Amino acid sequence: MITVDDNTVPRYPFATVLEAMEALRDAGDERGFTFLQPGGGERLVGFRTLVDEARRRGRKLRAMGLRKGDRVALVIPDADEFVITFLGAITAGVLPVPLYPPLALGRLDAYLESTARVLEASGAAVLVTTARVQNVLWSVVPRVPTLRDLVTVEKLDASREASDEETRVAIAPEDPVFLQFTSGSTAAPKGVVVTHASLAVNCQAIVIDGLALGADDVAASWLPLYHDMGLIGFVLAPLFRRVQVVFIPTLDFVRRPTLWLEVIHRHRAVATFAPNFAFARVAKRASAEDLARWDLSCLKAAGCGAEPIHPETMRQFVERFAACGLRPEAMLPSYGMAEATLAITFVGMDERIRVDTIDADACHQQGLAVPATDASAGPGGTLGLVCCGRPFRGHEVGIFSDDGQRLPERRIGEIRLRGPSVAAGYYRNPEATGEAFEAAAQGGWLHTGDLGYLAEGQLYISGRKKDVLILNGRNYYPQAIEWQAEEVPGIRRGNVVAFSIPGESTEEAVIVAETAEADPDKQRALAQAVRSRLNAEMGLAIADVRLLGVGEIPKTTSGKLQRRRTREQYLAGSLGVEGVRLAGSGAERLTLARHLARSFVSRVAHQAGAALGLRRARSDQGAE
Repeated sequence: MITVDDNTVPRYPFATVLEAMEALRDAGDERGFTFLQPGGGERLVGFRTLVDEARRRGRKLRAMGLRKGDRVALVIPDADEFVITFLGAITAGVLPVPLYPPLALGRLDAYLESTARVLEASGAAVLVTTARVQNVLWSVVPRVPTLRDLVTVEKLDASREASDEETRVAIAPEDPVFLQFTSGSTAAPKGVVVTHASLAVNCQAIVIDGLALGADDVAASWLPLYHDMGLIGFVLAPLFRRVQVVFIPTLDFVRRPTLWLEVIHRHRAVATFAPNFAFARVAKRASAEDLARWDLSCLKAAGCGAEPIHPETMRQFVERFAACGLRPEAMLPSYGMAEATLAITFVGMDERIRVDTIDADACHQQGLAVPATDASAGPGGTLGLVCCGRPFRGHEVGIFSDDGQRLPERRIGEIRLRGPSVAAGYYRNPEATGEAFEAAAQGGWLHTGDLGYLAEGQLYISGRKKDVLILNGRNYYPQAIEWQAEEVPGIRRGNVVAFSIPGESTEEAVIVAETAEADPDKQRALAQAVRSRLNAEMGLAIADVRLLGVGEIPKTTSGKLQRRRTREQYLAGSLGVEGVRLAGSGAERLTLARHLARSFVSRVAHQAGAALGLRRARSDQGAE
């Protein structure tokens, strides 16, 4: 593994995605991307076919009038069609903007509002979707001034295409390649500008330096492709090393988490990644028959990132699947974010998980990571944090105080990064860009907003600056509280949110947690058990413990907890009343489409037709 002290920028084979795709075509069709189809079956798209189909779709986009630098939004639930369209846009020099599809039967108005905000922020000219989803999206067309067309992949394939020569646009490494909008529920979405240069460096650092993958290796993923870990980690990075990938439909994983390890076993995958909650979920769901059948000795890297990593979750996962041949060294904690293209730090491939046990009082009160044992710790006990490794070659991680001073090891502060993987900023948002991305003259640091410390050159994440709870003059990281609460039997692991609210004289702590327990008396006893544990383990008095049913805590579309959204719902009295059931089956999707059709089609069709006609007329006038 490359150390933090080696700051030489490596010379990788490819400087842009297009260069990697050009070389990928020579691999032929014997290997490629395998897409599991909903309900069963597989579709193998060989590497040569993948590149040819992407180029063909790029020509279709060019024929629609899209040119280099234009934005095209993608709301495509089918992984194979999404990948081909995304890569097609890149071949045409058009910037794809991945957006998540409507996945729930409830909160449709909120979904459409969020989609419209991103479309407007990106200035998308065209929205590409599927015939199955288009009726859901017609209502956003009149809301977005720049949007001149909505087209399905089915109609796109049947349309006239431009000549191959017209799609051969000149692409430089510093050119943007796509816009990655952050998930969550903020009113002002921010689109990270990912360049070919930052993407090429980060992708090759991941597959070459971090994972040491080659053309004979197979990776497996259920991650959504409209988020950076699924898109960059399993669509784009593999292109640079001809790594084969098996894509599992995300909703299939949600319904049957064990499918993930079943695919790893069947396809002999060597690499996979997921957030912390997924490891807890599959460990709980795996049966004795699964353990007897699976051989997971093939797995070299089970990466974990995208949310706080719970040491206990990692330990239980390793112990649970040791009988299947899973090596402890296969667990690979990591740290990254969209503003750094994707990956920031990796643990070495042959290293076991390292947990740093520190004094919780020194951490919360003084910002110090003091090693401790249960016997030597203060009244607040200890806090275990997972090592997330070192940055890639040519990159540097530093820890800084609020006044901008660089801190020594074991001092907790904001994590900052600089190096060639840092993105170009936020799209058309100079204020937000100035806050997070320093100019080169200022040091060139990316301000991550995350808190952590270095110990022996290794990075440990302690929390998020904006999520810190201040209770009785002390700072608490919410995940430390959440991890204690989920140890109470009956509380669903990975489904606990801690936050503070204004009290009469000071801030008060609130816990919201999911449970499968429906009996009111047992729920009251469970809530009291949570209070008692947090008082005993951390000396915290909890003002309120609110228990919700399975799936009722707000989460992002990638499954991460939404603390701020949960707090907003708590204060508004709307916890658990907004529909969250996934539209996974064909029948549910049909119900969704029919519901939308009844609500929107007659009204929206007229509005959308008028709006599109007006915009096309303006476009024709401009052409004249």
